[in-house]
Amino acid sequence: MRTRNSHFPNNSPVTIPRRRNRRRAPNVVEPELRTIVEVAPMADNRTMEELLQAPTEGYGEAIVIPEINADHFEIKTNLLQLVQASPFHGFERDNPHTHINNFKRITSTLKFRGVPNDVIKLMMFPYSLEGAARIWYDKEPPNSILTWDDS
Repeated sequence: MRTRNSHFPNNSPVTIPRRRNRRRAPNVVEPELRTIVEVAPMADNRTMEELLQAPTEGYGEAIVIPEINADHFEIKTNLLQLVQASPFHGFERDNPHTHINNFKRITSTLKFRGVPNDVIKLMMFPYSLEGAARIWYDKEPPNSILTWDDS
């Protein structure tokens, strides 16, 4: 067996660096203090907050809800949960006709004085969609569904 010394004789010009056990200093990053400098106003005089807001023009709900003349009308959370219990995802195996029939069966049980049943259907329908079906609904043109028969 050869050792280090036998492989490189003492009269050899080659030096072998020895490994040293050094303690490593921990990597400490000193915080850099910066001052907030006022940014020059933009050319169109809008603030950064205004620039970061998403545009709302051209975006809107596809379904237009007619004005309701009933006092104190609201859809309760448990009714929304009932509609959301069996959402339509838009998968190939999903049958849209079955979903619509189930949805109509649920919403036909709801009766509110002064509120037509079609209005309730229009209000609750978006909550029955998920996944690809919801994406389809969101891509519908704004204000394009005015009645239940339009949907």
